[in-house]
Amino acid sequence: MPIKTVLVGASAFIPLVLGSLHLLYTYWGPKLLPRDPAVVDAMKATTMVITRETTVWNAWIGFNATHSMSLILFGLVYGYLAVARPDVLLGSAFLQGVGLVTLVAFAVLSKNNFFSVPLAGISIALALYALGLVAGHQQ
Repeated sequence: MPIKTVLVGASAFIPLVLGSLHLLYTYWGPKLLPRDPAVVDAMKATTMVITRETTVWNAWIGFNATHSMSLILFGLVYGYLAVARPDVLLGSAFLQGVGLVTLVAFAVLSKNNFFSVPLAGISIALALYALGLVAGHQQ
Protein backbone atom coordinates (compact mmCIF):
# COMPACT_ATOMS: atom_id res chain seq x y z
CA MET A 1 0.00 0.00 0.00
CA PRO A 2 1.49 3.40 -0.98
CA ILE A 3 2.59 5.68 1.84
CA LYS A 4 0.14 8.40 0.72
CA THR A 5 -2.73 5.95 1.25
CA VAL A 6 -1.45 4.94 4.68
CA LEU A 7 -0.95 8.55 5.81
CA VAL A 8 -4.28 9.93 4.61
CA GLY A 9 -6.09 6.77 5.71
CA ALA A 10 -4.58 7.08 9.19
CA SER A 11 -5.49 10.76 9.29
CA ALA A 12 -9.11 9.88 8.49
CA PHE A 13 -9.21 7.09 11.07
CA ILE A 14 -8.46 9.45 13.96
CA PRO A 15 -11.54 11.70 13.53
CA LEU A 16 -13.62 8.58 12.85
CA VAL A 17 -12.60 7.14 16.22
CA LEU A 18 -12.93 10.47 18.05
CA GLY A 19 -16.38 11.07 16.54
CA SER A 20 -17.55 7.54 17.33
CA LEU A 21 -16.42 7.84 20.95
CA HIS A 22 -18.00 11.27 21.23
CA LEU A 23 -21.31 9.94 19.90
CA LEU A 24 -21.16 7.04 22.34
CA TYR A 25 -20.40 9.40 25.24
CA THR A 26 -23.21 11.74 24.14
CA TYR A 27 -25.88 9.10 24.68
CA TRP A 28 -24.33 6.69 27.20
CA GLY A 29 -22.47 7.31 30.41
CA PRO A 30 -21.48 10.41 32.36
CA LYS A 31 -18.36 11.53 30.47
CA LEU A 32 -20.00 14.53 28.75
CA LEU A 33 -22.22 15.53 31.67
CA PRO A 34 -21.53 18.59 33.80
CA ARG A 35 -19.97 17.62 37.13
CA ASP A 36 -22.64 19.64 38.95
CA PRO A 37 -26.05 17.89 38.67
CA ALA A 38 -27.77 21.25 39.21
CA VAL A 39 -26.37 22.40 35.87
CA VAL A 40 -28.06 19.47 34.12
CA ASP A 41 -31.34 20.32 35.85
CA ALA A 42 -31.02 23.97 34.81
CA MET A 43 -30.24 22.96 31.21
CA LYS A 44 -33.33 20.74 31.14
CA ALA A 45 -35.52 23.53 32.54
CA THR A 46 -34.25 26.39 30.36
CA THR A 47 -35.15 27.28 26.79
CA MET A 48 -32.90 29.17 24.42
CA VAL A 49 -33.30 32.80 23.39
CA ILE A 50 -33.62 31.80 19.73
CA THR A 51 -36.62 29.51 20.39
CA ARG A 52 -38.80 28.09 23.12
CA GLU A 53 -39.25 24.88 21.12
CA THR A 54 -36.33 23.12 22.77
CA THR A 55 -34.39 23.17 25.99
CA VAL A 56 -30.71 23.92 26.39
CA TRP A 57 -30.32 20.25 27.34
CA ASN A 58 -31.91 18.93 24.14
CA ALA A 59 -29.89 21.39 22.08
CA TRP A 60 -26.72 20.28 23.92
CA ILE A 61 -27.41 16.66 23.03
CA GLY A 62 -28.14 17.61 19.42
CA PHE A 63 -25.02 19.75 19.13
CA ASN A 64 -22.89 16.93 20.49
CA ALA A 65 -24.50 14.36 18.18
CA THR A 66 -24.08 16.47 15.04
CA HIS A 67 -20.51 17.32 16.03
CA SER A 68 -19.84 13.58 16.34
CA MET A 69 -21.47 12.93 12.98
CA SER A 70 -19.25 15.51 11.25
CA LEU A 71 -16.13 13.78 12.56
CA ILE A 72 -17.50 10.37 11.56
CA LEU A 73 -18.45 11.63 8.09
CA PHE A 74 -15.00 13.13 7.56
CA GLY A 75 -13.37 9.87 8.62
CA LEU A 76 -15.56 7.73 6.39
CA VAL A 77 -15.34 9.92 3.28
CA TYR A 78 -11.62 10.68 3.45
CA GLY A 79 -10.79 7.15 4.59
CA TYR A 80 -12.68 5.79 1.58
CA LEU A 81 -11.00 8.25 -0.78
CA ALA A 82 -7.55 7.42 0.61
CA VAL A 83 -7.95 3.66 0.36
CA ALA A 84 -10.34 3.06 -2.53
CA ARG A 85 -9.95 6.18 -4.69
CA PRO A 86 -6.65 7.96 -4.00
CA ASP A 87 -6.63 9.04 -7.65
CA VAL A 88 -9.84 11.03 -7.06
CA LEU A 89 -8.56 12.67 -3.87
CA LEU A 90 -5.11 13.49 -5.22
CA GLY A 91 -6.56 14.60 -8.54
CA SER A 92 -8.87 17.14 -6.93
CA ALA A 93 -7.50 20.33 -5.42
CA PHE A 94 -11.04 20.97 -4.16
CA LEU A 95 -11.26 17.71 -2.15
CA GLN A 96 -7.74 18.16 -0.83
CA GLY A 97 -8.54 21.72 0.21
CA VAL A 98 -11.82 20.80 1.87
CA GLY A 99 -10.06 18.09 3.85
CA LEU A 100 -7.28 20.43 4.90
CA VAL A 101 -9.61 23.29 5.86
CA THR A 102 -11.86 20.89 7.78
CA LEU A 103 -8.98 19.48 9.82
CA VAL A 104 -7.59 22.97 10.47
CA ALA A 105 -11.06 24.10 11.62
CA PHE A 106 -11.36 21.05 13.90
CA ALA A 107 -7.91 21.87 15.33
CA VAL A 108 -8.82 25.52 15.98
CA LEU A 109 -12.11 24.50 17.60
CA SER A 110 -10.28 21.92 19.70
CA LYS A 111 -7.73 24.50 20.83
CA ASN A 112 -10.32 27.17 21.63
CA ASN A 113 -13.24 25.13 22.94
CA PHE A 114 -12.23 21.61 23.95
CA PHE A 115 -9.40 19.95 25.85
CA SER A 116 -6.03 18.32 25.20
CA VAL A 117 -7.13 14.89 23.90
CA PRO A 118 -9.21 16.13 20.93
CA LEU A 119 -6.55 18.74 20.16
CA ALA A 120 -3.78 16.13 20.15
CA GLY A 121 -5.81 13.70 18.04
CA ILE A 122 -6.86 16.26 15.46
CA SER A 123 -3.36 17.76 15.33
CA ILE A 124 -1.92 14.32 14.58
CA ALA A 125 -4.62 13.76 11.95
CA LEU A 126 -3.81 17.12 10.37
CA ALA A 127 -0.08 16.34 10.26
CA LEU A 128 -0.71 12.89 8.74
CA TYR A 129 -3.09 14.37 6.17
CA ALA A 130 -0.61 17.05 5.12
CA LEU A 131 2.21 14.50 4.88
CA GLY A 132 -0.07 12.23 2.83
CA LEU A 133 -0.84 15.02 0.38
CA VAL A 134 2.84 15.88 0.04
CA ALA A 135 3.70 12.19 -0.50
CA GLY A 136 0.92 11.90 -3.06
CA HIS A 137 2.23 14.83 -5.08
CA GLN A 138 5.82 13.59 -5.05
CA GLN A 139 4.96 10.31 -6.75
